[in-house]
Amino acid sequence: MLDDELRELYQDVILDHQQDPRNFGPMQHPTHHAEGFNPLCGDRIRLELDMDGDRIRQVSFTGAGCAISTASASLMTEALTGKTRAEAEAVSQDFRDLVTGRLRDTEDGETAETSRLGKLYVLAGVQQFPVRVKCATLAWHTLAAALNEEKPEPVTTE
Repeated sequence: MLDDELRELYQDVILDHQQDPRNFGPMQHPTHHAEGFNPLCGDRIRLELDMDGDRIRQVSFTGAGCAISTASASLMTEALTGKTRAEAEAVSQDFRDLVTGRLRDTEDGETAETSRLGKLYVLAGVQQFPVRVKCATLAWHTLAAALNEEKPEPVTTE
């Protein structure tokens, strides 16, 4: 029963963020940006950050992608607004560990990593569909490039 409830929540959250993505649209004056591309399914994203020193003041994205890619980017923008670079990098690593199955719960179901993930934890179901992991992590790979002000060409999930 719990698995059915989690699956339904997973589907509801993905549909909600795909149909009404948060922080979608170009930013007026981003301090950091990067583009990402998933050659497997054609997802494209441009991620823009407004940094105030070491703190992410605002995050937005544009692009086109599947429901999982769009939902992941939308949830990411909500999760990272107001975080420091170090906090964002920690959440990013935890998220990648979650969707690839490397993050495991304790007996009580809570770890420091899962509590840090908040709503992002709903995307844990992606690990059941390995081909979709790249869709879920595209925005996160792009975030790393934006934070590090890396190369001008799009980062890829390959």
